[in-house]
Amino acid sequence: MQNNTFSTLFVGQNLIKLLAVDSTNTFLKNLESKSEPLPEGTVIMADHQFAGRGQQESTWQAEPGKNLTISILLKPKFLPLNKQFLLNMAISIAINKALSNYVPIGITIKWPNDIYYLNKKLGGILIENTIVGSAIKTAVIGIGLNVNQQLFTEELASKATSLHQILQQDVNLDELLNEICSQIESLYLQLKTGAYIFLTEAYVDKLYKINSPSMYRHNGEVFEGTITGVTESGLLNVLKDGKAVQFNFKEIEFLNQ
Repeated sequence: MQNNTFSTLFVGQNLIKLLAVDSTNTFLKNLESKSEPLPEGTVIMADHQFAGRGQQESTWQAEPGKNLTISILLKPKFLPLNKQFLLNMAISIAINKALSNYVPIGITIKWPNDIYYLNKKLGGILIENTIVGSAIKTAVIGIGLNVNQQLFTEELASKATSLHQILQQDVNLDELLNEICSQIESLYLQLKTGAYIFLTEAYVDKLYKINSPSMYRHNGEVFEGTITGVTESGLLNVLKDGKAVQFNFKEIEFLNQ
């Protein structure tokens, strides 16, 4: 445990730094289940995460010591189950805001929660909720960001980027973490006040390819569509052949043109 000088009320005030771990999300969930109740806002930060996970059990690869791999414990018991995607919106907006302090133009959110710079992936989010009854007991927010990594594998080079590649200089990881924790706390507190319309509008405003005709694939069919927004439950609204169609997670594939 490490107390620090983060400019926050609770997010990041209890910071646990690890040299290496399989997954910060797994570590935090195990810690929460085995120990005394952890304070809300606890952050796990690892120099090396060797079995990081993305959405739908995909893997997250990051060069040790170069990037930001963290997990944050939140306790959004106030959030109705049918509005849990709003937590994803708040976190996505917060990271977008934090990164925009370094890169003012070009940072977007690729639905549902990848962080993009232009047409390349800069980071991703994995939220794992524990549901008890009709409430969210805990939410473990896993965040992976490519920060100071300069080289990617041949497979990823055309798909991924980092802050170093964009800025051509290193970024201080602790300062970036401080900024992310500050933004997450701010947006989380707004979520707590019920600012649902504000959060939805802010999220949609930053969506990758919003209102821009692009190519997609669904069930093997390639089509041109236009993203127009999201539903309250997180479904993606796409205008296809003049009709509004909704897609769930992993039902639609973005095709780079």
